[in-house]
Amino acid sequence: MNHRIKSLLIALGGGILMGLSPAPTNAWYLAWFALVPLWFLVRSEKFLSWVILTGLVWGCGYHGLGLFWITGVHPMTWMGVPWLASLLIAIFCWLFITFWGAVLVATWSILFKLVINRLDRHTNKTYINSAIVVLVGVALWCGLETLWSYGSLWWTSLSYTQSPNNLAILQLGKISGFSTITAVIVAVNGLLTEVVLSWRSYKRQTWLWLSPLSIFIVSHAWGYYLYQYPIAVENLEPIEVGIVQGNVPNEIKLSPTGWRKAIQGYTTGYEKLARQGVDVVLTPETALPFYWHNIIDNSEFYRTVTKNRVPVWVGAFGESDRGYTNSLFTLTAQGKTFSRYDKYKLVPLGEYIPFEPILGKLVDRLSPLEAHLIPGKPNPVFDTPFGKAIVGICYESAYSEHFRRQAKAGGEFIITSSNNAHYSTTMPAQHHAQDVMRAIESDRWAARATNTGYSAIVDPRGNTLWISPLEQYAIHAGTIYRRQHQTLYVRWGNWLTPTLILLGVVSISIRK
Repeated sequence: MNHRIKSLLIALGGGILMGLSPAPTNAWYLAWFALVPLWFLVRSEKFLSWVILTGLVWGCGYHGLGLFWITGVHPMTWMGVPWLASLLIAIFCWLFITFWGAVLVATWSILFKLVINRLDRHTNKTYINSAIVVLVGVALWCGLETLWSYGSLWWTSLSYTQSPNNLAILQLGKISGFSTITAVIVAVNGLLTEVVLSWRSYKRQTWLWLSPLSIFIVSHAWGYYLYQYPIAVENLEPIEVGIVQGNVPNEIKLSPTGWRKAIQGYTTGYEKLARQGVDVVLTPETALPFYWHNIIDNSEFYRTVTKNRVPVWVGAFGESDRGYTNSLFTLTAQGKTFSRYDKYKLVPLGEYIPFEPILGKLVDRLSPLEAHLIPGKPNPVFDTPFGKAIVGICYESAYSEHFRRQAKAGGEFIITSSNNAHYSTTMPAQHHAQDVMRAIESDRWAARATNTGYSAIVDPRGNTLWISPLEQYAIHAGTIYRRQHQTLYVRWGNWLTPTLILLGVVSISIRK
């Protein structure tokens, strides 16, 4: 087999291994060596064009497999999209987001190679040189993930490969967010590769051989120590939250049949939970797919709330001068609109069309409504009768900075409201994994309400205390607590990434 083809297949295999590590496969241990093939090939390759291609191939393996669930949007015949056009749209979306993720890996590969070439020209191959190489590799990866996380397409950080099962390492998210976990994963992979590449030169350096294992063990031990810290120490007032999972399929959600099922399911669920004595009820994203003024204009659901006198967070559509919003409303026991949260991070192609003058006609059929969603404010404050809440609607769960800002502004607990019916069953598992990370990073209790699963209650250590079945109607009452403690990440943000970049620059300068 041609050497080049063999190298690309090895890179693809490494990316696929990384793609198998997230939920629902939950093979999180693969992430601790799946980056080795890419690191090795980038270190060994002489031609920069092949370095870029190698990064693209590894990235396609990882992001393509990890995000394959997006093809579950097909078929969209229920939206009036012809079957073949629906298939093409689904494939286009999958290829587009896969390529966007692969560009991150390719960018890392070329920048990393350029730094390696610079170091090799000016220094001898010593263990110090290898340590600097690993530092630079980690800094570059964390820097690029941070940059990508500020964009509109973001989901597959290396850190999410560890959620929800490797709770020990996830505790490090309290230090500097997802970048802390990514940094440890890349460092272990890099040190493994450097040891293998330099085993002859460093055979007497026993500590170098042990360094990957040492970092793996120390990081998990540190995380386990944080995991063992008693949760009750920081807990304040309890909130008994009722969750309704309506299980209204997308195929009928925006039809009269779906509207009737939503009204009936959420009204009945609310009544049952109110009789159980909950403090508040949480419903999913667009649980009632109507404009808010239509809901409070004497709908059956509204009458039930005023009768049972238990507050409720309702997912519905809001209105503004520029269009409509995907919103969560606080409806008080007296039937008053107490607060409103408008979704800030909208789904590209699904909720808005990027570069609309160019792409609008091509993908406009993805939106089943006449108007296009508009985003909410980037720094929301969601007041409730129980204190300030940290809110995320669906896709926003991938954006840790969005949750951090709200926690820093005084948010005392997390509520997330999602649909999750758009895609394959892989997506709800990954979505739950994202919310587990957000709960840990902010040290907050979280209540999740979804349309078709997984709805859940998650504690500040990431333990899932209750989780709903998929694609079934479900109601549940669970207790969450208000908390005001601010983690290092909440106070300082992602301070680790610029620190690593600064250390990398200084190290390279010293080694000239």
